Amino acid sequence: LQGFLKQADAEVVALCDVYEPYLQRDYSKVDAGLRKALGGRVPPMDEKLPDGVRRYRDFRRLLEQKDIDAVVIATPDHWHALQTVMACQAEKDVYVEKPLSVTIREGRRMVEAADTYKRVVQVGLHRRSSPLYAKLAEAVQGGKIGKVTVARAYRISNMFPDGIGKSQPSPPPEGMDWDMWLGPRPKRPYQDNIALYKFRWWTQYSSQMANWGIHYFDAIRWLLNETAPVSLSAFGGRYAVEDDRTVPDTAEAVFELPSGVLLNFGQYEANGGEALAAGEIELRGVRGNLYANESSYEIQPSRPGQFQSSASPLKPESEDAQTGNQSLTEMHIRNFLDCVKSRKRCHCDMETGHRSTTFALLANISLATGTRLHWDSNAEKITNHPEINEMLHYAYRSPWKLE
Repeated sequence: LQGFLKQADAEVVALCDVYEPYLQRDYSKVDAGLRKALGGRVPPMDEKLPDGVRRYRDFRRLLEQKDIDAVVIATPDHWHALQTVMACQAEKDVYVEKPLSVTIREGRRMVEAADTYKRVVQVGLHRRSSPLYAKLAEAVQGGKIGKVTVARAYRISNMFPDGIGKSQPSPPPEGMDWDMWLGPRPKRPYQDNIALYKFRWWTQYSSQMANWGIHYFDAIRWLLNETAPVSLSAFGGRYAVEDDRTVPDTAEAVFELPSGVLLNFGQYEANGGEALAAGEIELRGVRGNLYANESSYEIQPSRPGQFQSSASPLKPESEDAQTGNQSLTEMHIRNFLDCVKSRKRCHCDMETGHRSTTFALLANISLATGTRLHWDSNAEKITNHPEINEMLHYAYRSPWKLE
């Protein structure tokens, strides 16, 4: 919201939320229990909105408004697919937050909807608007660090001992439409450590593999010019943190890529400290290693190994890139608005976002089944255990349908 308000050629005309204090942008009305449980995750809601902004409790009423050109979907992950498809059907352009979906079939349906209704869509993987990552993609694919055989990234946050806490079912806070929050997912009692942010630790609504992994899967996939894994395995569990979560506090996933690369992602929420020498992602090439993040990178030459005498001709290299006063999110928003006008594809269109999200969703399936999976990226099917393809989607709660 703040990023769009900074754009001179974008007018915020409507808001929609299932929680009244958020809809009215009134921090003082947020339930005290939620403020305590979520801390800084409750937004200050002090932005200056134009006069006459319309407010809706039901997103379907917002989509009926013919004078709205585009919508921003920043809802919990389990809502992204339905709302994106329905927005495309209503002839709205869409900026949808990551991860794109909670199932692979949802993601494919979102791609189809954008194509069918000729909508401009930007998925909120803002590294796609980074000039630095664009430069590195060209360099890596041009052989700068030689043949890459390993890529690594991690999400590390020591949540021991309390994690998201333990909570009992209770009536929802005043002003919350809990049934609409649940949407296509099964009906269940409200709990303070699910909404409004801690849903990311519940497999019904999200996952940390997707919430964080998606950023790095997308960046690595871009740098290596890869589309999808050919196989993968994931491991993990609740090893140390005692809370109500249904996702692991410790997990690792290994993906085998078609070009001969092992992509490793670790989600460590029961320890701290840095896992990489620098940056947020690591690419290990035969000539050197690349360490990069959103605004800087360094390349370290590889030393000669066993039986090898010649030194790498690669020299150490580093750069800090300045993006001025704009954040990458604001640059991503700017690209979206420019494409709304030009009708060109955004930096992270629906197909791009779907392919990157698929990595995380496959890892979740492998973790749930304890199985190494072989993946046909053209058919989008698991080939070595066909019965597991049932997990590529789930049955929505009535009356919601993915049409």
